[in-house]
Amino acid sequence: MDAARARKLADRIQQVVAEMLERRIKDPRLGFVTVTDTKITGDLRDATVFYTVFGSEAERADTAAALESAKGVIRSEVGRQTGVRHTPTLTFHHDPLPDSARHLDVLLAEAKARDEEIAKKAEGAVHAGEPDPYRKPGDEDQEGEDDLGEIGAGPSDHAGRSAL
Repeated sequence: MDAARARKLADRIQQVVAEMLERRIKDPRLGFVTVTDTKITGDLRDATVFYTVFGSEAERADTAAALESAKGVIRSEVGRQTGVRHTPTLTFHHDPLPDSARHLDVLLAEAKARDEEIAKKAEGAVHAGEPDPYRKPGDEDQEGEDDLGEIGAGPSDHAGRSAL
């Protein structure tokens, strides 16, 4: 089947369903619904409509029941407006993506707040020990030969290294 045709039909179904929910379906159980996406099978027989509901879990359940009861009316309008030979069956699924995104936003905000708190604590802090703990090439000459004698206490070879 033509993927472009399937995508166009899915987009059209999404528009029709959103329009129907906004203007024609007057079920009091229907909450603040947003149609987020529509997927259709390659044979154009089955369409899945993804939606979100602003509100509580109870409002989400009421909206699911309202969508299920209005499915026939919505499907007949989809068939009338799309003009396809076989009107696809409609299945409504709650879209968890916006909820997941909202949860991620909360987690990112918490992480940012913790980072700012740590930055405030670190503002006046100084490192323990020397400011620059790394040796530089000129440091060996300043310490002298005495340190080498202590390190290599055993017999040594020509270069002054320990022969152990």
